[in-house]
Amino acid sequence: MKIAVTFENGKVFQHFGHTEQFKIYEAEDGKIISSQVVDTMGQGHGALAGFLKEHQVTDLICGGIGGGARQALAEAGIHLYGGVAGDADQAAQALAEGKLTFDPDAECSHHGEGHHGEGHGSCHGEGHHGEGHCGGHGEGHGSCGHH
Repeated sequence: MKIAVTFENGKVFQHFGHTEQFKIYEAEDGKIISSQVVDTMGQGHGALAGFLKEHQVTDLICGGIGGGARQALAEAGIHLYGGVAGDADQAAQALAEGKLTFDPDAECSHHGEGHHGEGHGSCHGEGHHGEGHCGGHGEGHGSCGHH
């Protein structure tokens, strides 16, 4: 079992498409046997599924994730555990033991429900319209009010 966690400062990073690092753990018999932090080299959203597949990842732990990235992970055969917050090492250990609490419906939505009140809103006002912001919608449908 190879587990990747969206990673920032030891915690589960809450926005899959913007993660700059994954911590990848190898687990056997319910124990973490090794781990390493890997830089995404600026790749984002759907491209990250290919990145994880290249690293032979079988399972992904993250916070919020959009529909496009979710689909790309499914196509890559990677199991998704979303809506997870807190310590990355503890989350990976819990998954290895089969005890991880996660939210199967944790979406990176355009309505702000899935962002745990930590200021990770789906639109940061950085001019990302039409770039597949927040999981590959890519239509720039103006729900952010930054025209």
